[in-house]
Amino acid sequence: MQLENMQSGRLIKRYKRFLADIELDNGRQLTVHCPNTGSMKNCADPGSEVWIQDTGNLKRKYPFGWELVQVEERFWACINTGRANALIREGIETGVITELQGYTSIRQEVKYGDENSRIDLYLEDAQQPPCYVEIKNVTLLEQSGIGTFPDAVTIRGAKHLRELMLMVSSGYRAVLMFCVPHTGIEQVHPADHIDPEYGQLLRQAAAAGVEVYAYGATITPQQVTISHPLPVCL
Repeated sequence: MQLENMQSGRLIKRYKRFLADIELDNGRQLTVHCPNTGSMKNCADPGSEVWIQDTGNLKRKYPFGWELVQVEERFWACINTGRANALIREGIETGVITELQGYTSIRQEVKYGDENSRIDLYLEDAQQPPCYVEIKNVTLLEQSGIGTFPDAVTIRGAKHLRELMLMVSSGYRAVLMFCVPHTGIEQVHPADHIDPEYGQLLRQAAAAGVEVYAYGATITPQQVTISHPLPVCL
């Protein structure tokens, strides 16, 4: 995935969830949109190098959007959670995500389940049952090489696990895919210290037949690309 019209700077602070103040390399300060609803723990330290994108849309109150942050002055993370679905779809279409090959159609935001949900990706093929793919973005690095999800208690995430288990019991294929656009993360664990109920339900889902995968990314200020599988440790 190409990132265009990017500018670098330093994070002053993130606040009100959707806003961040940035100082550009030329000294200009501006407020940008922060496209991330999570806690962004360890990804929003003041003084961190960041890259923002100029959307060119003058109708937006905040035409710049925050995309990348340097973590611990050596790793790169894409904090724009809106990129996750497109990154995973791209990884499927390019053949990088080997576990999800062999489908002739990919649709997004298809209604499913019993709890008024929409699946991130719905894979279809005439020769096999459909596959429901729920995507979660992982950027929380707390121990060397270990990424954890979620970074805050997630009632919505628990609902999605229940829906995936329902799909398995109905005879379909169901996948939880961790998208990991963080170059410091080498494996993914459930964040039991943050949301123990989610961790317990994730293990229950895996035991029930929900497939759980994680894929990491290569990141530069101009491009984010899903590139390699990562182990998921339950």
